[in-house]
Amino acid sequence: MTDPPVGTEPVGGTDPVGGTEPPVGTDPPGAGAVSTAVSPILCIDRDIARDHELLQLHAHPEPMLTWSSTATLMGTVARRDWLIPPGYGFWVPGGVEHAGAVLRAGEMLTITFDADRWPLDWTGPTCFAVGPLLREIITHLHRVAPDHHSRAAAEALMFELLTPLPAHHIQVTMPADPRARAVAEQLVAHPSDPRELTAWADHVHAGVRTLSRLFRAETGLTFATWRAHVRIRAAVPMLADGTSVNATARAVGYRKPSAFIAAFRRVTGQTPGTYLPLAAGDADA
Repeated sequence: MTDPPVGTEPVGGTDPVGGTEPPVGTDPPGAGAVSTAVSPILCIDRDIARDHELLQLHAHPEPMLTWSSTATLMGTVARRDWLIPPGYGFWVPGGVEHAGAVLRAGEMLTITFDADRWPLDWTGPTCFAVGPLLREIITHLHRVAPDHHSRAAAEALMFELLTPLPAHHIQVTMPADPRARAVAEQLVAHPSDPRELTAWADHVHAGVRTLSRLFRAETGLTFATWRAHVRIRAAVPMLADGTSVNATARAVGYRKPSAFIAAFRRVTGQTPGTYLPLAAGDADA
């Protein structure tokens, strides 16, 4: 299986998430190996990430970048979890040990780089938003041939658009206890799940007070507040893609837009209309 949040092994399509699952459709001319004569990119792979697949702790010398198109992924580096929902990406330096998991199946694309040609000053695992322009640039690089005349300009623009998530970005800490983590992973994969704490406690065979205490102790938030963070984080890329507030609210578990907007304000301190221009600027500026 590939590295869900941090990329595939540096051979086009040979080690996709889920073992032997082939890439989506037929690889275009730009897929697989790319000439390193002028390009920092060694290969680009598009894969299907399958539910509940795990990647054991490992390292490789090449830096890797993963864009989660429709999958929900999680990477672990130095015991820290990095949640990668649709619309986000993750980069890990070469030589850094990491593990990964697929929380919800979907499409992902990974880019493997020549360590000596990586131009950015990122020194550790880095999460970033994939806005509409960056998404189109990455898709273009996957489609065109290695010697296509537009490739150098597209690569330069891609590096300009790769921007670490800012301090105001919504953070989601995953609990470590197996019972709380099982609940957390389900909610990350399916943020609209309506079950309350009592039902989740029954589901994982834990007491309600125990589960409540675990969430507060291991995430720093109450269960309800933690779930709101998960839902609002899932909503941001949907809104950025032009999905209406009404449709987004329903998709992440809110029956009324007013409840969604109130939750959005509690989590971010801003309304969606104020927050989204900031997020768009961070992703594509």
